[in-house]
Amino acid sequence: MSEPLLPPFASDAVNLASPRMGAEVIYATDEFFASKERLIKDTEPQFIPDKYDNHGKWMDGWESRRRRDSGYDHCIISLKAGGTIDGVDVDTRHFTGNHPPYASIDGTLSTSSPKEDTAWIEVVPKTAIKPDTHNFIEVKSWERLNYIRFNIYPDGGVARLRIYGHPIPAWQQHNPLGVHELSAITNGGHIVGYNDAHYGNPWVILSPGRGVDMGDGWETKRRREPGNDWIIIALGARGVIERIELDTAHFKGNYPDR
Repeated sequence: MSEPLLPPFASDAVNLASPRMGAEVIYATDEFFASKERLIKDTEPQFIPDKYDNHGKWMDGWESRRRRDSGYDHCIISLKAGGTIDGVDVDTRHFTGNHPPYASIDGTLSTSSPKEDTAWIEVVPKTAIKPDTHNFIEVKSWERLNYIRFNIYPDGGVARLRIYGHPIPAWQQHNPLGVHELSAITNGGHIVGYNDAHYGNPWVILSPGRGVDMGDGWETKRRREPGNDWIIIALGARGVIERIELDTAHFKGNYPDR
């Protein structure tokens, strides 16, 4: 299956539910067939026809057992990079007869893990979900959220959940006299524009940690005319720049020499 073009709400946003951004699935009502941690993996979901485990067919995603009551399943995701949400992708690729027919998403802002009495706000209402495809849903949450509750009705499996939005850092929790990475996505840094991004996703250069391979960075196509390539980054806050780091890990014959 070829990858679809991202909708406008996703092309100018980042995946707040990425483990690379510090996101973590901290709770699930059930994960009998497939682990909750797979739901937010950064890698694309795969299907291995002959792979089985002790619970049955191995699936690359989160999958609960069949319910025999009137309830529904849900999981809770901690977004370390809390922010506003522009849209989501409920990715059901490879889940056909075992996908949930409906899903919804709630959110909250909390300084501790949600409890039974946590007040949630609706981000995505109960929405019909198609099997074996990307289910892009545009939303607009103007509030900063750092926990997501993903509800599936009544049960089933989802390959990946992407939460597209813009991080809003809690600068009041930072030491104003400390040294901070002002361009980091988790601190509100974002890319305003660039002239070329033929290879890879330019947003990853602002992500925490180092690149895992050459595909995990910003690379332009070969330039055959005068000039240079460029990218404009808006910092997450005003500050005095003391140090700049340009990490060219994995780029050898194709790194910029100046």
